[in-house]
Amino acid sequence: MARPMGPVRLRRTNYVTLFIGVVLCLFIIYFLSHSTSSSQPTSANRAPTRKPTSKSSLIGERPPVRRFNLNNVTITPDPIGNREAVLILTPMARFYQEYWDNLLKLQYPRELITIGFILPKNKEGNAATTALQAQITKTQKGPAKDRFRSIIIERQDFDPPLTSQDESERHKMENQKARRASMSRARNSLLFTTLGADTSWVLWLDSDIVETPPNLIQDLAAHDKPIIVPNCYQRFIDPETGKPAERPYDFNSWQDSPTAQEIAAKMGPDDIILEGYSEMATYRALMAYMAEKEDEKHLEVPLDGVGGTALLVKADVHRDGAMFPPFPFYHLIETEGFAKMARRLGWQSTGLPNYKVYHYNE
Repeated sequence: MARPMGPVRLRRTNYVTLFIGVVLCLFIIYFLSHSTSSSQPTSANRAPTRKPTSKSSLIGERPPVRRFNLNNVTITPDPIGNREAVLILTPMARFYQEYWDNLLKLQYPRELITIGFILPKNKEGNAATTALQAQITKTQKGPAKDRFRSIIIERQDFDPPLTSQDESERHKMENQKARRASMSRARNSLLFTTLGADTSWVLWLDSDIVETPPNLIQDLAAHDKPIIVPNCYQRFIDPETGKPAERPYDFNSWQDSPTAQEIAAKMGPDDIILEGYSEMATYRALMAYMAEKEDEKHLEVPLDGVGGTALLVKADVHRDGAMFPPFPFYHLIETEGFAKMARRLGWQSTGLPNYKVYHYNE
């Protein structure tokens, strides 16, 4: 027998749940309709295509294209008359005021001279850079006629092998290979970053050369030689007489000898011949001892090795690939290796034994 049902009771409606349900339904309908319209875009709701502008705000002003015809770069015995650009390059560890004063005395149009310096990143290099910059600022902010065309200062990205630049330390035989390899790297870095397309001549001038003839560039260029080097001497007070005197300083300009060639033949691949040391007698003919007649300043002698205290090079020699080997090259290194490399490229070195420049006396 069926049990009679009691009165029906209606569950009270939850309006919060109903509201949430309505919101979810509206969100689903909106999402579906929006996805459908996005998948079938019309030309009406596409963003207008942006026309390219002539100048982008993200790209700076492009420099003009510069063209150089190296066939038009002259390298002649009359560099001033032909308005030939000269690049003076100086590796510098210490700043000597006498060097800068002598540089300012050179009688060559400064608007044709670019100067490049490279200095080590150490305490001495920092001091030299500060002193150098002070002199450069003074000159380049002076009258326009006294300003150089351009001056470049670079800092070495490697540590120097010697902590001291004292003359006695620099010239110790055991320090020569590392010291001159470092010098080669500095010279090459400076050369490769400063040689211009319109450069005619490169004058290598050491920072401790404090006296040269004012017409140094014209005098050397007049010989029309690819590589030419004057004799480097040093002034001093003779202790015996108490009077001013002079003595040879740079022994890296020489004519080769059979003895030196025999020494080289017995050396290992990483050994180098050093000149000016009694422990390694090469019996080469040194230009340092060839100076005789001061009135014959333009007397020429052929050389197999050159020093770099003052060295004028036709820019084409460097453009052909002649650089300063920081490694043993035919058992030679740095400037002497440069002369050998240039000779292999077909360029002969020349010396002027009676034409003198002077090194600082420490």
